[in-house]
Amino acid sequence: MNKNQIVMIHGTDYLRMTAELLDAIHLCDVIGNQNKRVALKPNLLQPDTADNGAITHPELVEGVLRYLKEHHFSNVCVMEGAWAGARTSQAVKVSGVEEICRRYRVPFIDLQKDTSYQCDARGMRLHVCSQVAKTDFLINLPVLKGHCQTKITCALKNAKGVIPNSEKRRFHTLGLHKPIAHLNTVLPPQLILADNICGDLNFEEGGNPVVMNRIFACLDPVLCDAYVCECIGYSPDDVPYIRIAEELGVGSADMAHAELILLNQPSGALPDMRPSGRIRKLEKYIDAEDACSACCGSLIYALERLENQKISPGKREKICIGQGWKDVSGEIGVGNCTKNFRKHLPGCPPRAQDIVHFLKENW
Repeated sequence: MNKNQIVMIHGTDYLRMTAELLDAIHLCDVIGNQNKRVALKPNLLQPDTADNGAITHPELVEGVLRYLKEHHFSNVCVMEGAWAGARTSQAVKVSGVEEICRRYRVPFIDLQKDTSYQCDARGMRLHVCSQVAKTDFLINLPVLKGHCQTKITCALKNAKGVIPNSEKRRFHTLGLHKPIAHLNTVLPPQLILADNICGDLNFEEGGNPVVMNRIFACLDPVLCDAYVCECIGYSPDDVPYIRIAEELGVGSADMAHAELILLNQPSGALPDMRPSGRIRKLEKYIDAEDACSACCGSLIYALERLENQKISPGKREKICIGQGWKDVSGEIGVGNCTKNFRKHLPGCPPRAQDIVHFLKENW
C-alpha cells in the first residue's frame, strides 16, 4: 500500500468488510515484524453506542484483532482515553469494545490512568501518555464526522486520545489546531482505518448520524483528513490543523495525486437509521428513489454545508437521487443515475464538495 492511496469498501457487514479490507492492503506487510508492539486506538470519547454517530464501531476493533491473531501478532493492545468529561472505563464497556478485548485476550489500556512524559513535538512541548512511547505501530480507528470547533474530525484529531486530560484542556486554550498538528509528529508509524459508517454531521458527541456504510484505509493521516474534507464539503484550507501538519512533514494533503481504490461499489437503498430532527429537515429537500447510502449521504453533507452558509433552499424543487431515476427525465438530479435530467451532477457517488458547488449554481 502506498501513502497516496485510499482503499475503500462498502457494505453493512462491518466485521467482514474490515477483514476484506485488511487482506486487500496486506496489513501484515505494512506492519512488518510480528514482534512489534501494535496498539489499536479507536475513538471512544464517551459512553455510547456506535449507531449514534460518535464512536468507532466495535466490529472494526474485532476485525483488526482477528486479523492480527490469524497472522500471529502476539504483542497487541487496545488503548484509548475518553474526553475530559467522561470516564474511559465506562466508554469501553458501553461501546462493546471491553467484551471484544476480553474474548481475544488482548489488554485494554485506559490512558486516563496512564503516566505521561514531556516531549519535543517539532518545536512544541507536549505531554503524551507513556504507552505511546512503548508502541511500534499504531492502528488509528477514527470516526469520520463533523466537529463544532474544527469543522471535521478524523485521523489527526483522534490522536487527542493519547494525551492526559490536563493536556486535552490545555489544547483548547491553545486553539486546538496547532497542538493537534504538532502532536501527530510524535506518533509511531500508523495505519488509519476510518469508520465512515454513520458519523455525525456536526458534533463530535453524536446525535445526527448519516449512514454511509463504508470503511477506508490509508497510511497518511494528512491525506486522510484532506479526503474527509472533500467528503463532507470543505476544503483542507478550512481546517487549519491539516495545513499545519502538512507543513510539519506529517503527510501530504495533495488530493490531486491521491488514488482512491474501491474494492466494491455501494449498492442497495439507504438503510434505516435514527434521524434527528436536523437530518429530517434536510431530507425534505431530497426525492430519493432506491438511493445508495454513499450518494444520499454525500447529498446530506452538502445540504448541511449550504445551511451552515445560510443558503436557504426556500420552496425550490426537490433534488432527485438514486437508481429509481435511471432513464427518467427531470429538473435537477445528483449522481450518475440522473444523467437524463436537465441539470445533472455526475458521480458514483458524487463528492459533497462538488454537490455544494453544483447546487449553488443550479438550485
